[in-house]
Formats: sequence, structure tokens, C-alpha cells
Amino acid sequence: MKELCTDVGYVSINHIGEQLCGDHVELVEQDGGDSLVLVLADGLGSGVKASILSTLTAKIISTMMANDLPLEDCVQAIAKTLPICKVRGVAYSTFTILRVTASLEAEIIQYDNPRVILLRDGKGTPYPITERIIDGKTVAQSHVRLREGDTFVAVSDGVIHAGVGPKLNFGWQLPNVTAFLEENYDPALTAKTLSAMLISQCEQLYGGEPGDDATVCTVKIRQRNPVNLLFGPPTDPADVNKMLSLFFAKAGKHIVCGGTTSTLAAEHLGKPLTVAMPLYLDPEIPPTASIEGVDLATEGVITINRVLEYAQDYLKDNARYGEWCSRMDGASQIARMLFQEATDINFYVGRAVNAAHQNPNLPISFSIKMRLVDELSKCLEEMGKKIRVSYF
Repeated sequence: MKELCTDVGYVSINHIGEQLCGDHVELVEQDGGDSLVLVLADGLGSGVKASILSTLTAKIISTMMANDLPLEDCVQAIAKTLPICKVRGVAYSTFTILRVTASLEAEIIQYDNPRVILLRDGKGTPYPITERIIDGKTVAQSHVRLREGDTFVAVSDGVIHAGVGPKLNFGWQLPNVTAFLEENYDPALTAKTLSAMLISQCEQLYGGEPGDDATVCTVKIRQRNPVNLLFGPPTDPADVNKMLSLFFAKAGKHIVCGGTTSTLAAEHLGKPLTVAMPLYLDPEIPPTASIEGVDLATEGVITINRVLEYAQDYLKDNARYGEWCSRMDGASQIARMLFQEATDINFYVGRAVNAAHQNPNLPISFSIKMRLVDELSKCLEEMGKKIRVSYF
């Protein structure tokens, strides 16, 4: 699976009045990220008890499956481990397991959750299902040969219960969910964005007062897409040529951040540096520039700080998506390249100190670019990106 990779994104909403979600998603990567085991568990009820049940279920199954233990052992371990509810007298959590291997095979295991939706070429596509009885539980098992663009959408039952009563007699049934996904399908959408769109529709159907925890988890098979970002000149001026040669030798898009860095990149390429006339209204973000051979050239610390803010928000509820999804300022363009387009991101970071960045009155979150790169790298790793940082 060297040419292809997985893009994973999930979003949840809590039952009204509850601080904890009764659904839990656990992800374990294997083989250097070429394989993964993902578990979506839905605990009985809502609130703290449901959260404990789903968390235990997801962690136990993902750990055991990642260690290639039989499914029977996983189910038995859950039955013996989950605490029994004193009110209902049962220990219960539904689950969906999706295992993707480096050989481009997907295994789907489902117990009492709504069926996983497979979108192929943007259309809901049936896949074979075999049912097995394990410890008295009917477990559905499937194997799918993967193609580029295949998108798996797993949901908890809070999604198909959305709208029951006030808006829809029987809730938002799985065919309705599939139709919504087909209507809104766009190959450019990330797994996270698709999950967020679906959960937003659920929240609307609930009238802003969810009667159940609802979770959407999307796994998309996509082409690897490297993006390279150069940020700041090296400490030793003698390393400029080495740093730039390594940077431009990498496949993929090239982003250059910082005025001095852009000047050095233009000189290295033997091309003029032209400051672009602003096509946007954002007084807080400096204008971009253009250099032939560079996909995007921007200012440094202020622009990257805004990208970091967008990244932190993206990992929460993505409320600021509307700010960066289509704007043409430097921070928005970088956000789209890193969050939506990139799968592998290579940072080339110069350690030269810019005295202006040490000003305590400078309105940025961090005083030096090292902190910005460190925090942004962590956010991007949390998004599932493969990150490599080289310092000069």
C-alpha cells in the first residue's frame, strides 16, 4: 500500500445534557501506518456508564485485533470484562471493527451497530456479508478488496435515530443516510469533513437537542500526496544551498514561509520574487508572493500561527472551516494544502533567529517559530498525517 494510504476522520455529538459521549472510537496503526485497526463502540445508554462501556470495548478489541488474536477471543474478553449495569442487569456495548491491511484488503466486523456504508465512485455500494454466531451473539463479517477512492462510513445508532418523531416517523434510516452521502460526495472532501457534514445534518434533525449519542467515523482510501514546507533560513548561511537543494528535490508541492526564506528560495531557483496583490480582506494576514517553481510563498510567523489556530480548531469541532475552506490568504491556502491535500508533510526548518520575533508585544501565540512548528506538527500527526521535520 505504498502508493495509497488511509484518511481517517470521526466526529461525535453527545446526548443532550451529558458531558461524556457514550460512543468511543479507537484507532491502532500497524506496519508503519500502512495497516490499521479501527473500532467504533456504542455503550448501553448514555453518559458516564455508556462512556465506560464503549471505551473499554474499543480499547480491548483494537488492542487484541492489532495483535492478531481471533475474533472469538475478543468477544469473550469483552463479555468477561465489561461491568454489569445494576439497573438493566447486563453488560452491553455494540461495536464496528474496520481493519485495513497493507495488501489493500478491508475486513469489516459488525455487532448490533448500523451497517457500514461503502461509497465507491461516490455511490453506495453493496458488499458481501457473512453472519457468525459467537457466544450467542450474531456478528456480521465482510472482506472487501480496496480501490482508490473507496470510502467507508461507520455510524452509531444515534445517527439513524435522528429526527424520530418530530421530523421523521422512523428516524433517518440507513438508505437516507446513504442518499445524503451520495448527494454531498466530493472526491476532494477529507474523511473528517465528510464525517462533520453528516453529524451536522444529524444535529439539525435532532433540532439541536440530540436524544442519543451520535458518531460518524469515515475511512477513505486515497493516493499519497506529499507536501513540503520551508520555514526560515538556516543558522549557518553556509547551509542555505544544502537546505534548499534537499527541499526542492522532494516530490510534491512546495510551500515557502518567511520573507527572507522566500528571497533565498528565489535566488536559489534564479527566478524573480513577486509580491501578489491581495485578493482578500484580512488585515491580520500578510500578502502572499509568487516564485516560479514554488506552489505558495507566504510570510512566516504570523501566517503559520494562524494555520496552527485552524489546526487546533479542526481537531475540536472544525467550527472555523468556513474561514479557510475557500479564502485566498496565505494561511487559508496553507491550511487547505496541509489539512485536505497532504498525506505526508516534510518540514524544513531553519533555526536562524529573527530578532523581531522576540518582541514580547508581538501579537502571536508563541515567541519563536520552533514552538509553532512543534505544535503544528503534533496537530497534523493527530490528523493522521505522516510528519518529518528537518532542522538546519
